[in-house]
Amino acid sequence: MTKLSVNINKVATIRNARGGNVPNVLQVALDCEHFGAQGITVHPRPDERHIRYSDVRELSKAVTTEFNIEGYPCKSFIDLVLEVKPTQVTLVPDPPEALTSNAGWDTVKNKDFLIDIVKTFQSAGIRTSIFTDTRRSIIETAALTGTNRIELYTEPYASAYGNGKEAAVKDFAEAAKVASECGLEVNAGHDLSLVNLAWFAQNVKPLAEVSIGHALISDALYLGLKETIKQYLNQLKI
Repeated sequence: MTKLSVNINKVATIRNARGGNVPNVLQVALDCEHFGAQGITVHPRPDERHIRYSDVRELSKAVTTEFNIEGYPCKSFIDLVLEVKPTQVTLVPDPPEALTSNAGWDTVKNKDFLIDIVKTFQSAGIRTSIFTDTRRSIIETAALTGTNRIELYTEPYASAYGNGKEAAVKDFAEAAKVASECGLEVNAGHDLSLVNLAWFAQNVKPLAEVSIGHALISDALYLGLKETIKQYLNQLKI
């Protein structure tokens, strides 16, 4: 079954808005695992506006499922990842000032850079994933970097879903096939939700993992964290 990794950045955003340690980021991560999530994702930024580097260090000692750190591979990020050695590092091409991730890597343009970064992390025993769109050339070049996985940027799917789910998922289903042919495993994330997740998981195969944060944490405000994770896991079983 496709694994669910919960991105807890939004929990840190709420905490940082008031100061102190409420809500407790570490406790939420442990609760997510207890309620069935198979992974925890964080995206530390240099300005630490949500997840802090100290959070990453604390979480790395406590998370017992897959720990995924995503971000732009600047020096401070690379040093942090090499220090804590998570299960997986996801390389995202967003600059420090970006509000959120909004595009995949141009792997053709950045091929040599990505080869070096992938080698650095894999030499430390860390699985690598590269954030990409669905274009064949981008995925085929990602494979040439030596990465273990790609993560498909799914905002275009989520945006198009309401206008026709068959058309919305078509490019992603094809991209997963291309990736598999290239020897890559496939993750996915960005704007996946209880509304659109089941259809995506049914049609995009093979699909190793989805990383979901904003929608899941928002749903938890209404449903509670335990019930929310249960419902997301059920979407992946359909």
